[in-house]
This record gives sequence, C-alpha cells and structure tokens, in this order.
Amino acid sequence: MHPVTALLVLTNLPDRSIAEALAQDLVAQRLAACVNILAGCRSVYRWQETIEASDEVPLLIKTTSERYPALEAAILARHPYELPEVIAWPIAHGLPGYLAWVADEVSQGD
Repeated sequence: MHPVTALLVLTNLPDRSIAEALAQDLVAQRLAACVNILAGCRSVYRWQETIEASDEVPLLIKTTSERYPALEAAILARHPYELPEVIAWPIAHGLPGYLAWVADEVSQGD
C-alpha cells in the first residue's frame, strides 16, 4: 500500500451561506476531514478582459490525494462560479496523528 498524501485545498465562495453549505456537504460525504471557513476577503482579478473585485469567503479543505478527484467534482457541481478557484497543495509535514486522522476520515468514504 502506498502512503497517503494529505492535501490542503483552497476555494472561494461568494458568501458565507454558500460556503457553509459546501463545507457541510464535503464533510458529510467524507470528501474532507475538516473545512475551515475563513473570514471574508476582497479578491481582485481579471475576468474576460475586465478587472473585477469581489467579496469572497475562502475555504481551507483538508483531504487526501486519493479523494481529491471526487472532492473536485463535488466542488464543481455545487460552486456558483463559471470557473472557480480550486487549488491543492500537498502537506509536506504535519503532526502525524492529525494527518492520520485526516486520512482515516476521508478513507471511510471509499
């Protein structure tokens, strides 16, 4: 068996109620062990040749590389943006017990 790679996934939602609903859904489906709903932020970006600015609510999602494809699909299915930001970083180091908990929580969804 190969080692499980824990991931930290970032996405942004347009408001807190959508962010909370998505977070609940991802944890309920065991696609995420934990989702942090952060304080709102202001994002500035270029979209279709126009500079835009939007208030957003960031989510920090803890999962594994094995569950990432299903997590990404779930985010895309519920996300209101045409092209949402979904970025994943491998967690290179962390408290072993916590990382084992993440892996255990999402592996039960297989």
